[in-house]
Amino acid sequence: MDEKNDFSQLEEKLGYKFRDIKYLSTGLTHSSYANEFRKLNIKCNERQEFLGDAVLSIVVSDYIYRNCPMLPEGELTKLRAALVCEKSLAGYARSIGLGKYLFLSRGERHTNGQDRPSILADAFESVIAAIYLDGGMEEARKFIYNFVVPDIKGGKLIKSKDYRLKDYKTALQEIVQKNPEEKLEYVLVGESGPDHNKHFQVEVHLNSNVIGKGGGKSKKEAEQQAAREALRLMGY
Repeated sequence: MDEKNDFSQLEEKLGYKFRDIKYLSTGLTHSSYANEFRKLNIKCNERQEFLGDAVLSIVVSDYIYRNCPMLPEGELTKLRAALVCEKSLAGYARSIGLGKYLFLSRGERHTNGQDRPSILADAFESVIAAIYLDGGMEEARKFIYNFVVPDIKGGKLIKSKDYRLKDYKTALQEIVQKNPEEKLEYVLVGESGPDHNKHFQVEVHLNSNVIGKGGGKSKKEAEQQAAREALRLMGY
């Protein structure tokens, strides 16, 4: 398979030409596909997703810090969370048709996994990592700016319910960090279902105490629901 030819159209949409196309190939490979063809020892995109999440966070944090001087720390945190949440990232991925380029198992493809928000968001972060690994931070920054800057300048996110209400993790963190000695941790306690329909269960711990539980189709969603329950039980 000539990966250069296969991915040339996507590279045009990304606005980036890869020196080593394997980074992009890995970024597009869902764990279900790697599991389905495990004998071929194919790498999935989970490690790149981890790196891409970190690159995205620092790029967005730096941009809004420098360009939103009137926003206090709490508002900056909420704005960043809205920009990097699953819903926003899935929207960015859809805007470039990323789903059709993903390597998914037959089961995932059959259940429309190429349009599932959690899969799209993870793949988008993995592509960020691919660009970062291949071309460095400045290339990754330029790519990220193409999506987040229009949202920031348009004021779209600040007016949205996602910005005001749905980042339960940030709200909980802001409450807990008032006491620096307290430690907040999210713990994955359960995972069930086939690859194309996973369900994750997460507990949020304050020191050694469980203060909330949540579930969802992605770890991020489950963490948000655990934080939501914790806030409710705390009277917020």
